[in-house]
Amino acid sequence: MLFPPTHILVFGAGKSATVLIDYLKRETRRRLWELTVADADLETVIQKLGTEIHTHAIQLDITDSEKRRKLIAAADVVISLMPPALHYHVALDCLSLGKHLLTASYVDDKIKALQQEIAEKGLLFLCEMGLDPGIDHMSAMQLIHSIKAKGGKIRSFLSHCGGLVAPESDTNPWHYKISWNPRNVVLAGKAGAIFLKNGEEKSLSYEHLFRESGKVSIPDLGTLAYYANRDSLSYIPKYDLQDCSTFIRTTLRYPDFCKGWAAIVDLKLTDEIETYDTDNMRMCDFIQLHIQRHQLPVTADRLSSDSQIHQMLVSLGLNAELPIKKGICTAADILQWRMESSWILEPHDKDMIVMLHEIEYELNGKHKSVKSSLVVKGEDHLRTAMAKTVGLPLGIAAVLLAEKSLHERGLHIPIISSIYTPVLSLLEKEGIVFHEVED
Repeated sequence: MLFPPTHILVFGAGKSATVLIDYLKRETRRRLWELTVADADLETVIQKLGTEIHTHAIQLDITDSEKRRKLIAAADVVISLMPPALHYHVALDCLSLGKHLLTASYVDDKIKALQQEIAEKGLLFLCEMGLDPGIDHMSAMQLIHSIKAKGGKIRSFLSHCGGLVAPESDTNPWHYKISWNPRNVVLAGKAGAIFLKNGEEKSLSYEHLFRESGKVSIPDLGTLAYYANRDSLSYIPKYDLQDCSTFIRTTLRYPDFCKGWAAIVDLKLTDEIETYDTDNMRMCDFIQLHIQRHQLPVTADRLSSDSQIHQMLVSLGLNAELPIKKGICTAADILQWRMESSWILEPHDKDMIVMLHEIEYELNGKHKSVKSSLVVKGEDHLRTAMAKTVGLPLGIAAVLLAEKSLHERGLHIPIISSIYTPVLSLLEKEGIVFHEVED
């Protein structure tokens, strides 16, 4: 009796999907499985899949529930790389049709509400399975569990991660080029941050977040800056670190970026409420009108009293005689357009992922520390370090699940050994390797 081949379905073929698709093409070809990739942009899917007969390129409006359900019904494992707000619709279909689901996004309240039903149906919904969140969870938990197994008591935990431009491709004053969703870059930090430091809960508003960035040294790279991520406190029980006096999760950037972005926030250029008709407007006109509406203490000719920051802002063309012609826009829309134009990852450019865990602990009455670092560089503007580190954990988990060697069921993030151990082992074979230094 012949059985249909195992079938993996991917929703989304954007920037973060390139290496995932490459990996799944290779692994499904080797196992004689089927691979389908669906996206609104069919041409992009076709380019990334090529002509392999075991793959299927599908054009899909993800809101087309009938077509979406048909695709899910034919699959065994579903990966969603759609915007986070759309995961819930995919999750409901996977639940009703009895399909496993993997995402790189944070678990939201809607998905969390499905937890009992997911477990009762014997399905695995594995979220936060990308880079950050994802590889950060897995590598951190491997360290934490190793320290605890020796009898160590962890007192301080800091986890840093950032998508940066590689030094050899760093050619603008912001020391940044876009290798992932540009909207997420514009809105990063808007929720502020809350974390634990020296036994006290601390919070930083959006207006203070980038001004109070810290510094950290990365082997062979030098000094980077970091700002705190959203809600670090919610991960203390997930990591089982209730005895910690310091627990902070952060985003890494080059120091000048944080300095410049603090000015962007002060200038309210990430505002998503106030709108402007840009069809007959130049950038210098927009800046002048924006300054007036928000009563900002600057002029269009002098956007900052700090000459370095002024030059950084000018490099984005914020006061240039440049036509916008984007219809009705917010300041955030206009800023995103300028970023996408100015911070282009050229075909020959390389991006870079940097991650660092800093843990202090007590063992046999002695104070000890360990630093575990990861640096990954991209190959080019398509096979980026970002695409590699976001896509490979998803691809590896999907293959492990499809070949029935990943046995966990229910709603999970990758903080348990049965998930992170095999995935980290296979990531090492793909060149994603951490280096530890102990004191």
